[in-house]
Amino acid sequence: MIFPLLSSQRLTLTPINYEDRDAIFALFSDQQVTQYYDLEPLTQISQADKLIALFNTRYKNGEGIRWAIRLKSTDELIGTCGFNSWSVPMKHAFIGYDLKSLYWGKGYAFEAIHMIIKAAFDGLLRCGALNRIQADTVLGNKSSEALLLKLGFFEEGLRRQSGFWKNRFHDLKCFGLLKSDFNK
Repeated sequence: MIFPLLSSQRLTLTPINYEDRDAIFALFSDQQVTQYYDLEPLTQISQADKLIALFNTRYKNGEGIRWAIRLKSTDELIGTCGFNSWSVPMKHAFIGYDLKSLYWGKGYAFEAIHMIIKAAFDGLLRCGALNRIQADTVLGNKSSEALLLKLGFFEEGLRRQSGFWKNRFHDLKCFGLLKSDFNK
């Protein structure tokens, strides 16, 4: 299946490729970006290559999809977003996203995530039309929580010690969005 390209007034969502390695390294070596992430800040460019390979393998294997978020005016990669996993039989997916800290608070994350949610509910992805999208946030990630609520997600509860990374357990807030809620 052809990788779906998405576009809005200010952004394009495209595949992530190895020419993006410096931008991916800059994004994921920023401690502000990785503060609530399940990986340590990158310290070597080879780690960016491995991350790009992971994103591309997920798509190749039909397990998920990750887009580069690019400014339409310059083609600069300013973040990534996508579905870390999906279940075709269950018609649901888990969403993930990140943005260079320089671009926080400008509406770019909302714009990008809205596009991929619409594409997923409209059946434009290889997983078919989804009915539910789930997001998990680490306690304290107020910006991500606010974004999800603005997009129409409902806070569904707390999953205690549901994540383990950076040598400790993390409580995760679960947010869910149904197709019927999004289309209201």
